[in-house]
Amino acid sequence: MKVAGAAVVVALLAGCGTSGGSGSTAGNVDVATGGSKFTTADQETAKLGTDAAPGVFPRTLKHANGETTLEKKPARVVVLDTGELDDVVTLGITPVGMATTEGANPVPTYLADKVKDVASVGTIQDLNLEAIAALKPDLILGSQLRADKLYKQLSAIAPTVFSIRPGFPWKENFLLVGKSLGEEDKAVEALNDYQEQADALKKDVQGDPKISLVRFLPGKIRLYANKSLIGVILKDAGLARPENQNIDELAAEISAENIEQGDADWIFYSSYGDPAATGETSVVEGAVWPKLGAVKSGQAKAVSDDVWFLGLGPTGAQLILKDLRSMLVG
Repeated sequence: MKVAGAAVVVALLAGCGTSGGSGSTAGNVDVATGGSKFTTADQETAKLGTDAAPGVFPRTLKHANGETTLEKKPARVVVLDTGELDDVVTLGITPVGMATTEGANPVPTYLADKVKDVASVGTIQDLNLEAIAALKPDLILGSQLRADKLYKQLSAIAPTVFSIRPGFPWKENFLLVGKSLGEEDKAVEALNDYQEQADALKKDVQGDPKISLVRFLPGKIRLYANKSLIGVILKDAGLARPENQNIDELAAEISAENIEQGDADWIFYSSYGDPAATGETSVVEGAVWPKLGAVKSGQAKAVSDDVWFLGLGPTGAQLILKDLRSMLVG
């Protein structure tokens, strides 16, 4: 009966086309930047999970889109974003399917070797529902931000657990994934290890340097703020931000002509894609960049976009802490 049901789902999806649509149409704008539910996503995600004892199944998960019952520990997991990918890999689980990015690398480079044989189920913005169904998953992990309008179709394929959004609620999301997989103890252990490293960095950094985060994207430049993965990490490590980035937003946007607004004691910068296409090359080779205080002092450093902005999980967070220690402490 289960095999036949899966076959019916595949047939229905094939008849409707295989594309899940772009993130802008499939996602939930209320939880996007500027949405009414954006700033509380971490608090609300912390309320989700299960009352089941660690590792015990069956269990019912309360999540962003309702409740899902898992009869046994999932063995065939599909992840719909890089945050969920980082989460399951951190817990020692290799998914059977994953959505890829449209950045310079389809899979964040620091995870690529661990998932080289994992099937693609389309991109984060354009999911292939037929490919997901063909993998016969027993758990799908995603978020309202990316795929809210696809939840009903996804849950018809397999039990589906959604967080609210990736990014700054990354720790709460990781705990929800841990509870979904019956690996809550491992998740807590990983977060405790992360916090120990953040506390050690806080102790070892001298002075009170202000950290600026500049990310070049096609058509815009973002100064990443507190409501982001890296914003949370900097706060956990006690690292200060310039006033224009010490805000409860994902980021502030500036133009290339105003790049001086990205200055601070330290600048960490990257590009989402080819630096020539994002405008990074023209800015860094332009007249203003060399005059910035951080550049003149040798404290403007290019960082991995894959890790700092696309990882969105605890393994990526640990690598960011290592990068920060290398540059700020030595």
